[in-house]
Amino acid sequence: MATFGLLVGGGPAPGINGVIRAATLAAERRNCRVIGILQGFERLMKGETDQVVELDSDVVARIHEQGGSILRTSRANPTRDAADLERVVGTLGGLGIDHLVSIGGDDTCFSAKTVAAAAGDRLHVAHVPKTIDNDLPLPPGIPTFGFESARATATGILTALQEDARTAWRWYIVVLMGRNAGHLALGSANSAGSALAVVAEEFRGRSIRLDQIARIIEGTILKSAAQGRPHGVVVLAEGLGECLDPTDLAEIADLPRDEHGHLRLAELPLGQLVRDRVRAGLDELGIRTTTIVKDVGYELRCVPPNAFDQDYTRDLGAGAVETLLAGTANVMITRQGQRIVPIPFDEILDPETGKTKVRMLDVETDAFRAAMALQTRLSPADLDDPVLGPKLAAASRLDLADLKKRFA
Repeated sequence: MATFGLLVGGGPAPGINGVIRAATLAAERRNCRVIGILQGFERLMKGETDQVVELDSDVVARIHEQGGSILRTSRANPTRDAADLERVVGTLGGLGIDHLVSIGGDDTCFSAKTVAAAAGDRLHVAHVPKTIDNDLPLPPGIPTFGFESARATATGILTALQEDARTAWRWYIVVLMGRNAGHLALGSANSAGSALAVVAEEFRGRSIRLDQIARIIEGTILKSAAQGRPHGVVVLAEGLGECLDPTDLAEIADLPRDEHGHLRLAELPLGQLVRDRVRAGLDELGIRTTTIVKDVGYELRCVPPNAFDQDYTRDLGAGAVETLLAGTANVMITRQGQRIVPIPFDEILDPETGKTKVRMLDVETDAFRAAMALQTRLSPADLDDPVLGPKLAAASRLDLADLKKRFA
């Protein structure tokens, strides 16, 4: 009898329980045993074999409708210490697990690959890509599970804030979760019709100054005021924090990092840092408005999955089991069209870093260009426009020549 182990790593995302349910049902119907491993790799790294639960059809009956993870999760990283890695492999063997389905993002994928390599033929691994950030290297147009549910929830939040902004004549600066890529921030802002979304990708790999971000927002507020809409919502991608100029980061003491060495962006006061600069700039323009900072992220991770993710995770979970039982291992599971397509681990690694590739927004697409064009962004053409230009000057205390210098 084959024995499957299921574990979850990284941050929660809607649909995790759907993968667990589908994998359990698929394995059970093939007369396999299924063991759920609690808290990702954390307990395995300690050699603990009692932090597991037997899974069967009764245990997982309706869990696909629930957010969160019945197996919980952790960011424990078994690749940093050879002894930890050895204990993980040994503990899995002690539990009799010969097939492992890992559910997680890029860090969990890298951990699963490393464990598979260390275990050799004793363990067959399939990774199911999960993240609301949508930044794993899947083929173009294919989202990671959890993204669409999180985007729908974020869109609802932004829509409600926009109505509050219109009612109270104020501005919101919303920092939206997404460690590197701007998929969630831009996608949610597009759906909600927000005035502006600033993502790291638009800077084309250059380091970003806080003053640059503030000036873009300042221009949006000025343009909106000139057009008779002195209110709105601005969305900042959390991943901007990873790209900030070291000079700006030097101002922030004791930046916290996680188990994988990444900045804990949720603890970086990006919104407040930008807002302070925006307020100073608006004072110079003579624009008086209320600006409020909101951080949105944790609210999205454990919402119940929508119909798309319920359907998607069913196929991914069952596909992982069938792929392993068919003899294909050490792969990431994808659904392309109506087919399950496994991608070998070696094909998803960045050759320069040795880590899992990160899928950033493609700024060369028509979709990205349309998103930028439909936002309320101040452009040189606006300042040269014979109708809008004078309105921009009238909305501020600067004349048109000074505005052109300021927003060059």
